[in-house]
Amino acid sequence: MPLTAQAFWVLSPGRGAICRQELPPRNPDQLLVRTLYSGISRGTESLVFRGGVPLDLADSMACPMQEGGFPGPVKYGYALVGQVEAGPEALIGRRVFALHPHQDLCLIDEAACRLIPDAVPDRRAVLAANMETALNILWDGGAGPGQRIAIVGAGLVGCLVARLAARLPGVELTLVDIDPARADLARHLGAGFALAAECGALARSCDLVIHCSASGEGLSTAIALAGTEATLVEASWYGDRPVAIALGGHFHPSRLRIISSQVGMVANNQRPRWNFARRLDKALQLLDDPALDRLLETEIPFAELPAAMAALADGRGMPAGCPVVHYPPVDLQEAACIP
Repeated sequence: MPLTAQAFWVLSPGRGAICRQELPPRNPDQLLVRTLYSGISRGTESLVFRGGVPLDLADSMACPMQEGGFPGPVKYGYALVGQVEAGPEALIGRRVFALHPHQDLCLIDEAACRLIPDAVPDRRAVLAANMETALNILWDGGAGPGQRIAIVGAGLVGCLVARLAARLPGVELTLVDIDPARADLARHLGAGFALAAECGALARSCDLVIHCSASGEGLSTAIALAGTEATLVEASWYGDRPVAIALGGHFHPSRLRIISSQVGMVANNQRPRWNFARRLDKALQLLDDPALDRLLETEIPFAELPAAMAALADGRGMPAGCPVVHYPPVDLQEAACIP
């Protein structure tokens, strides 16, 4: 008998549903994976939910096991933690991470599944894709010991970058945000904290500035913090939104360098030696850090994901951390048919 899975689909901009679909027969190179948790990458997935992916970037924005296309119907997501139910005997019962959309039962190529280290709990493992992004950002920026580093935007990616940067010897690290409530989180992650409106003491003094706030105001703040010939890494994704920034003042006299960072390619200085699998395995290893549990603030039952995504997409319920989807049984009679 064919197996029936349930998956979250964006049917059209602003409208999602849990849909059922029959899985094809498993081929010998695939694993049958029962999902334990998945994570929501709020910035990117909110853009997808709102229909904000520019059509000319549809190919580069596609996630590895996506179905459908933008603006919808589309099955999108890339942070799934599950347990192997069928496949090679040595893998039965093992926990794996995969860049797969939100779905309760999945057929995934064995090569696309990465084993989760025993020391990393199920829920924390959903951070692997975002940790991979954070690692790539630091590579792109050339972060090193002793630098004065500012990270503008204390969302999930900004916090993960801060946690990694805090491990560099002698680093002077400040997490900058508009929300004073995130000061305690910054200290928990090993960083100093400054409000965006009150960070003048850092002006024109940083060796490396990383921008993660996805706002023009945040990018202007980041430019103001960069010292002479410093590097500014733009790690935000704006989708189809135009962004106005001020490139007057000290920008040209200080010979600032702005570079983009995007996880779809391994950072240039690592690419001759690192592939995607090695980078993702390293991200999973870096999750052996209990301090990161503070970034898992919201848990959503799978059946409630359509409503939760609508709330996240319009800015309601904006925790600093990663919303985590858990997978209790869902009544198939309540699920819509696949689009």
